[in-house]
Amino acid sequence: MNTSSQLFELAYKVYQQAYAPYSKFAVGAAILSSDGRTYSGCNVENISYPCGSCAEQGAISAMIAGGSKEIAQILVLADSQDLITPCGACLQRIQEFATPECEVLLADLSGIKQVLKLQDLLPHAFQNQELCHE
Repeated sequence: MNTSSQLFELAYKVYQQAYAPYSKFAVGAAILSSDGRTYSGCNVENISYPCGSCAEQGAISAMIAGGSKEIAQILVLADSQDLITPCGACLQRIQEFATPECEVLLADLSGIKQVLKLQDLLPHAFQNQELCHE
């Protein structure tokens, strides 16, 4: 099984565990880190909508907790008429741990449908060097 297929299977498995009782919109995400390990996350809603967390956020947290530091690929999966991309906040989270060439794989329940580069989804990402350092 190739890496993309492994990421799809991992994202699909965690997608089924998503907690989305309010939106009814489950999302699964899977990461391949630069050191070859995989991590996953699903969306977890809360009655107080701003307090929920995205699947990508969960997968990134799992990656950091697991000791990896860089995203090589990330797959986002949802059952939707149109492919979904990470939200703006998650794109910035991904950017924190990835290069602009990082592959973002978009999938529906039948498989991977599109592969984009992070730089194409977030061409003007906020960068650390933009912070004022004294």
